[in-house]
Amino acid sequence: MVRGFFYALNLMAAELNEKAQILDQAGIQRAVTRIAHEIVERNKGTSDLVLIGLRSRGVDLARRIAKELKIIDGADIPVGTLDVTLYRDDLGRVGVQPVVRKTEISFSINEKRVVLVDDVLYTGRTIRAALDSLIDLGRPRLIQLAVLVDRGHRELPIRADYVGKNVPTSRQEQVQVLLTEEDGVDGVLMVKG
Repeated sequence: MVRGFFYALNLMAAELNEKAQILDQAGIQRAVTRIAHEIVERNKGTSDLVLIGLRSRGVDLARRIAKELKIIDGADIPVGTLDVTLYRDDLGRVGVQPVVRKTEISFSINEKRVVLVDDVLYTGRTIRAALDSLIDLGRPRLIQLAVLVDRGHRELPIRADYVGKNVPTSRQEQVQVLLTEEDGVDGVLMVKG
């Protein structure tokens, strides 16, 4: 099983022109656990806390963080799904017919502590779009940001409150997050752009 995991990861890496593996399955799990502990500590528990994942891997990470929060604090934390496609400032560049997927938030965010969850923080533009989208849905008490990887190169004054790993990159490199739920394997790779 473990050998098959590494074979699949190496195969995907070769297809992506891998430069370096940043995190493996165990590294991702440690980052998720650490983020969950930091969320509990900073918010003094999980009261009025909700997690909202950005499509698509942010949703999977939000669910993983919610599982860890259940272990740490014993509370079931609501998890929502946010699609920011129509709020992006580069919508014209995405393509003629951008794929719009469903936002699924079955709970009120009014007066809640919202933790936005995404896989990679880069320029900050996706998070700006997420903030615009959230404000259209209600008025949270506060909004925090958790990301698995912060790769720098911000174009907007946005920073993450919780970071699994800071990875300095050049603009010619890309960070590819692979999660079992989407890709069949866990790993974070830096690839040539």
